[in-house]
Amino acid sequence: MPKTAAARLAASPAAPARDFIDLADLSPREFFSLLDLAAEMRAAPARFRGRMSGRGLAMIFEKPSLRTRVTFDVAMQSMGGYAVFLDFSDSPLGEREDIEDVARNLELWLDAIVARTFEHQSIRLLARASRVPVINGLSDLSHPCQALADFVTLRAVYPGLVSPTQRRRPVKLAYIGDGNNTLHSLLEAAALAGVEFAVATPPGYAPKPSVLAAAQARAQTTGAQIQVGNDILAAVRGAHAVYTDTWASMGQEAEATRRARDFAGYQVTAEVMAAAAPGAYFMHCLPAHRGQEVASEVIDSPQSLVYRQAENRLHAQKAVLAHLLPPATLSSSPSAGRPPAARRRPARVQ
Repeated sequence: MPKTAAARLAASPAAPARDFIDLADLSPREFFSLLDLAAEMRAAPARFRGRMSGRGLAMIFEKPSLRTRVTFDVAMQSMGGYAVFLDFSDSPLGEREDIEDVARNLELWLDAIVARTFEHQSIRLLARASRVPVINGLSDLSHPCQALADFVTLRAVYPGLVSPTQRRRPVKLAYIGDGNNTLHSLLEAAALAGVEFAVATPPGYAPKPSVLAAAQARAQTTGAQIQVGNDILAAVRGAHAVYTDTWASMGQEAEATRRARDFAGYQVTAEVMAAAAPGAYFMHCLPAHRGQEVASEVIDSPQSLVYRQAENRLHAQKAVLAHLLPPATLSSSPSAGRPPAARRRPARVQ
């Protein structure tokens, strides 16, 4: 594209936004309110059957997807709305048409946009240009929808993870593997939730320093404890759940051989799980590579929460959509002719 998304974002004027880009944008109260809403939607889906009636969601995807694509589509349909899939895998967002023009066209016809992109700045630029909410379905920097679903899952198996002000028991989460987008969002979620979070990555694969520093700063206000290092056993000791992710994410296929060498010894095995707290669970955002980042006997064991995490992607997505989009009315539909100067105000979770 003629000008990078980052450059256009820096040059474009700031505008009030109501989006779901990073968990760091939320307060602890907002985060727990989303967890509450997701749990309510999981328990009583019929109550929300018409919540998105008449609403439309644009789904921009530069990357292949199973869970993100299906759960957003099903979320809209199950709440009375619809989704339009836009395949950008052959022509990346911003290449054929400026990102701003994509946003300003989609806002004319649809009520929200979810984007799964390589560049995080592409999502930020979409949000800056759009008058309808933009949701980060995954970027090279973060994966907030996944982390939200992960904490919906943790809260279901550890009810002690209650609220910002009421916590009946401490919860420790350990992460073993790459300092990638999933880890970045887990750091933000752990800081919001006030839990203990211990990370072990191979040397040279630590999370982005700015993300870690922001999470540690937030942790000082919520009571979270965040440690990042290279020692697997130190990270998993006393952990109630052990999390890992693929060693080479989409777009890193050329690095797979080097990463397999660098990550040797960072596989989550039965021995690693035995070093965690008794009855500790295993977590993975999927897709998984058995025999690489996790042993088959671990991911396919009764300790594994991977399919509950996948199921909760649906409920977390529904909660995000309900948070961003008020019940549809004639005057709030995209076709109702909102004036071009109208700008969105930040949405707050009640």
